[in-house]
Amino acid sequence: MSTLSSPAETGRTGDFTELVRLVRGSGLLARRHRYYAVRIGLNLAAFAAGWVAFALIGDSWWQLAVAAFLAVTGAQLAFIGHDAGHRQIFRSHRANDAIGYLHSGLVGVSYQWWVGKHIRHHANPNHEEDDPDVDIPILAFFQAQAGTKSGFARWTTKYQAFLFLPLLLLEGLNLHWAGIAAAKNREIKSPLREAAVMVLHMAVYLTAVFLVLSPAVAIAFIAVHQGLWGVYMGCSFAPNHKGMPTVAPGTKLDFFAKQVMTSRNVRGGRMVDFMLGGLNYQIEHHLFPSMPRPNLRRAQAIVQDFCARNGVDYAQCGFFASMGAVLRHLHAVGAPLRNG
Repeated sequence: MSTLSSPAETGRTGDFTELVRLVRGSGLLARRHRYYAVRIGLNLAAFAAGWVAFALIGDSWWQLAVAAFLAVTGAQLAFIGHDAGHRQIFRSHRANDAIGYLHSGLVGVSYQWWVGKHIRHHANPNHEEDDPDVDIPILAFFQAQAGTKSGFARWTTKYQAFLFLPLLLLEGLNLHWAGIAAAKNREIKSPLREAAVMVLHMAVYLTAVFLVLSPAVAIAFIAVHQGLWGVYMGCSFAPNHKGMPTVAPGTKLDFFAKQVMTSRNVRGGRMVDFMLGGLNYQIEHHLFPSMPRPNLRRAQAIVQDFCARNGVDYAQCGFFASMGAVLRHLHAVGAPLRNG
């Protein structure tokens, strides 16, 4: 996939204020309190039911099915934390943060670390220097980045298309550790509070698992739970930008071009909407990050029509096609290292 290096490469992007007017006039920026009340209630009920089942089943290998179920509920909780971080649920920062801290605490992720990282991503999606989501030590997302790798990272970059999905099994652990590291290094505003929440989560989680399960089953439970949660989270975010054009340092793009031309939507109907937490409408989400999740589907028709009228590419494909594009891109980026 290409690198955007000059404004001329973006084509004619039109007047973004016109699109804002159309979206606001359709009422799509209005809060959806009833939707989120139902969604949060169902998510918390499912999460609680999973742990009740865990307690009732006891020391059994059937707990691996419970681990898989909890991986799914954990991702759904994380999606609510994502929406809260974008102020999609309430207009009040304090109310959104309360929901965000609750859900982040339940899955063991630092809310402040994630919000800070995600804000930087939204400000500069796929930017080769400024987007933290393309700065992963053992992977490369553009050719210049691949050339900087050495040692073990150079080897993983060579074969990153084959390693990408297996590496996602570690993404859950990475999310936990990144928050702990940010608190330890005081990279967030309230490091002690964030560290306390994560330590409490870990203590309760490990105590419950090793108290109820024998060591072998406990280790298998943790591996399945954290591994599948990591894969789920990675597969929810990776299709949205990976394999789309990256933005070279020094390139000046208007907001509309920067958000649309680096993003990809994932088709698939209501089931995909649910499984990906609305992140499948990535273009609309990046243009209107505070738009409530259930309104993104309705906004899509407006945004797609606006792009067509202004000659802007609107990337969209099915889930498996999007993952295929991600893997082909990773394979192409690693090619010079394999052939060198």
